[in-house]
Amino acid sequence: MFKNPAICNGYSPSSWQEYYMGFILTLNEGVKRKKLTCEYQVSETVEKLLAMLATLDRWIDETPPIDQPSRFGNKAYRTWYAKLDQEAEALVTAILPSERHDAAPEIAVYLKEAVGNSTRIDYGTGHEAAFAVFLCCLCKVGALRMEDQLAIIFKVFDKYLRVMHKLQKTYRMEPAGSQGVWGLDDFQFLPFIWGSSQLIDHPTLEPRHFVEEKVVNEYHQDYMFLECIKFINEMKTGPFAEHSNQLWNISAVPSWSKVNQGLIRMYKAECLEKFPVIQHFKFGSLLSIQPVKP
Repeated sequence: MFKNPAICNGYSPSSWQEYYMGFILTLNEGVKRKKLTCEYQVSETVEKLLAMLATLDRWIDETPPIDQPSRFGNKAYRTWYAKLDQEAEALVTAILPSERHDAAPEIAVYLKEAVGNSTRIDYGTGHEAAFAVFLCCLCKVGALRMEDQLAIIFKVFDKYLRVMHKLQKTYRMEPAGSQGVWGLDDFQFLPFIWGSSQLIDHPTLEPRHFVEEKVVNEYHQDYMFLECIKFINEMKTGPFAEHSNQLWNISAVPSWSKVNQGLIRMYKAECLEKFPVIQHFKFGSLLSIQPVKP
């Protein structure tokens, strides 16, 4: 099981947010200066998670978009989501060790939250956070362990990212709570944090290079940050500085270490401390919330 940095420093987390950020920062440290293509252990649980994500991917192929008047928010997504809604608990049970099958109903809630909203047909950083909580809960019940750190990001989260990109493109999903050019990205945030950690102290690649298409095409298979930039380049037209102004500004930061630190602060402020994002979080026995004392 993962050791939470907060616990390691001599105190237990006082809130779900501390526990969650401890998980994010543990992974952030684990991927520092490492390529997506490096060697790492792939456990049975990781293989099961990849099989689950492959199932979600296959369902997209089996549920093509329908003809409809509106360009965005294809209603076939609701058919796809209904399959997940029906099968989520069974999918999670297949991942858990037999002695923790009791946790499946609670963990399945986060899986269903992690793929977008079926009413609005949108997806955003709150849904992405739900998948991170899903992984965090698998760690809490002992299904994932400390030695799975790299595989969690480089295998599982990377596959999740690819499935979400496919969902977004296939069903033309709306960005949930988008801030337009003032936001970091329409859909994702965490891969920019972990991706910038990968690039810390890189001998040749500096933040100013990620706006160069040639660099992105050459290195995107090694670095999650560049993988996300490639997706943006494929989905948006026009000058990068106009359609992704926040990222353009980040390209002027002198080092990846400073980019990483700044993105962590931004994530706390723009995602975890925003009510429109956190209002959708589900709290239970694995991720609990305590009322504020008057």
